[in-house]
Amino acid sequence: MTIILWIDPGTTTIGYAIVERVSNTFTLRDYGVIETPPKLELSKKLIEIGNDMSHIIAKYKPDVVSVEKLYFTTNLKTGIDVAHARWVILYEIEKSWLTLLEYTPLQVKKAITSNGQAQKKQLQNAIKMIFRLTKIPKPDDAADAIGLAYMWALNTRA
Repeated sequence: MTIILWIDPGTTTIGYAIVERVSNTFTLRDYGVIETPPKLELSKKLIEIGNDMSHIIAKYKPDVVSVEKLYFTTNLKTGIDVAHARWVILYEIEKSWLTLLEYTPLQVKKAITSNGQAQKKQLQNAIKMIFRLTKIPKPDDAADAIGLAYMWALNTRA
């Protein structure tokens, strides 16, 4: 059995998903978000994110962690802030001696929908079907983390 944790980094909302793998069967065990107050100073958000990541790692005891690689084209300040949060997440992962894998949004979209340019709604509907969920996971950041889970599953099939 392998427990996999997937993280979709951000500063105000960080998506996560926990998937259990037994042989070639993947079961979505939990998903959700870490949230920080939007107006909170970045330095304080980073402390909260680090504490919450540490808690999630301790609670679920994952064997592998996958984190989405950063990709931004428009807002440089937002990209830099997310990069700070991502490094706090990576620090908590490395501090726990966990195996780290990273994928770009394009890789995830292509693996799940066969189209690297797929719209978010297409990706979410595919995730809903793949994991046999009754509804699309909300918020979007949690759905993105589940997409990372499936990306890992596709790359590790025996």
